Amino acid sequence: MQENSDVFEKCYWPEVYPTGNHTVLYNVPIQSQQIPPVPRRSASRWDSDHVRMPCNPMSQYPLKNSDGTSDVVNRWDLIKTALQPPIKSSRELENAILSYNSRYAKNWSFRGLHKLFSQEDEDDSEAFFTILLPKIMELALQLPRIVPGAIPLLKQGKNHSISLSQQQIACLLANAFLCTFPRRNNQKYESEYANYPEINFNRLFASTEERCLEKMKCICHYFKRVLGKMPTGVVTFSRRYVDPRYLPRWDEADVQFRSIKVDVRIDGTIEEDGKGLLQVDFANKFVGGGVLASGCVQEEIRFVICPELLISRLFTEVLDRTEALHVIGAEQFSEYSGYAGSFSWKGNFVDDTPRDSCGRRKCQIVAIDALYFDEGAHQYQARLMIRELNKAYVGFLPAERGKPSPGVASGNWGCGAFNGDSKLKSLLQIMVCTLTRRNIAYFTFGDSTLKRDIDELFTFLVEQNLTVQNIWRGLCEFSRKKLPGCTLYDFLYQKFSHQDTPQSSKSPQNSVNTLDECDSTRQTPSLVDCLDEFYTKENPNKKRPPSVSVSILPPPKSQPKIVDFFKKL
Repeated sequence: MQENSDVFEKCYWPEVYPTGNHTVLYNVPIQSQQIPPVPRRSASRWDSDHVRMPCNPMSQYPLKNSDGTSDVVNRWDLIKTALQPPIKSSRELENAILSYNSRYAKNWSFRGLHKLFSQEDEDDSEAFFTILLPKIMELALQLPRIVPGAIPLLKQGKNHSISLSQQQIACLLANAFLCTFPRRNNQKYESEYANYPEINFNRLFASTEERCLEKMKCICHYFKRVLGKMPTGVVTFSRRYVDPRYLPRWDEADVQFRSIKVDVRIDGTIEEDGKGLLQVDFANKFVGGGVLASGCVQEEIRFVICPELLISRLFTEVLDRTEALHVIGAEQFSEYSGYAGSFSWKGNFVDDTPRDSCGRRKCQIVAIDALYFDEGAHQYQARLMIRELNKAYVGFLPAERGKPSPGVASGNWGCGAFNGDSKLKSLLQIMVCTLTRRNIAYFTFGDSTLKRDIDELFTFLVEQNLTVQNIWRGLCEFSRKKLPGCTLYDFLYQKFSHQDTPQSSKSPQNSVNTLDECDSTRQTPSLVDCLDEFYTKENPNKKRPPSVSVSILPPPKSQPKIVDFFKKL
């Protein structure tokens, strides 16, 4: 891929300004790029629609007295008392954290934290407790000043964005590191935050696995970087929801595969070689997955080398079947090697990705969660394939009409631990990219056989002038026949080899250099333009459907025009 500013300049980066569905926690416009943005003040909230902040006066905690009685005290006062230097060891840090989390004293373990510092060089360990940790605690205790406004929860069924400065994210992460967030330590079904990921770091501190120690090194390095020189940019988190009534009819999607480019790559990574593209996070429905536990695959690795992504766990409710999370502006701080059990922190990373006019790194990530299959054969059921298509569709959907959209950088989404078939998942993503008119760079992570198979199939789809509709109907037939998954591509070759369609004279050239370009010369339409033709056939009068707030209603007999969906954003 070309390493130049054109990669980023040809793509559209939406402006940041506060609206009813975009909460901006700093003052706009930003007056200077040399200092962190000024925090925006607003009324504090202590309710079920906003993050319950540890510094809120309503955050109370029962404190036992020496005579056996107990008093209810302000929890922030406890935290401020506990987080005062000197804290000279991991044992003292454990005691400090448990002083305002005393109800978990018998359940929480800090063995991993103790092991990390027992393995570290004595000078490095001393530097952490005498230099870095005091700065982390100081940053955490500045929470009322740095984040004076209420942070809304990104709840299911809503389109909403939150923009924070990198300084605000660092302050929130310092509090997560020190386990100060209230009501976030109970994941039982009936608890208030059962539908949200964990944010406090206590589970990570418990694990003695080497992968977890390496993740802690990434986090400590992040704090060393930002506390050495606080970054001055911003990051935007956007929950994307599509009402099921506005999902495409895959059996009517008469768009040819020749309209996009597909570049399959054996080597490289999404985060490094997908610059300028929409980078796919193979997410858990609880964003970040096991990043604060023992998980260490694609999503978890991305979250620890780009720790600003971790703060999405503070306010993002579990993703539903037609939802995705978009993040613009996350910065990478660490180099790494390995995967899963072999993961290792390798040192500092200087992210030279340019910033947009709002101060965000021009890095766009989309988190979409795939289904988990106990048995791999289940994934070929039509209803499950359409769920995966719709999930990717929500993630790849262009935000605004008529704006240039970058290609997609993806790979074996939902494969590996989730038992997805890489051949099927690659085909489903190519179908979605075709419908949304996005090119795709597909990383096979060293699998040369998969690269050959995808290349050959895509060339076949183009030469046969096949459409998304054709392949969807072919997949449905494959599902009905209950054929072995390994025969999927052979089945498609056999089904479509002799159909009466004109042969294209030349298959498109899948150039690496053109995938990241938003080519305005070919008038790439947004999804609105792409689907208008289909929905006009179903709804010639183009009537706007009545407002429906319940997302589980069956789709209407006449499909609404897709442009109405965008009017709701």
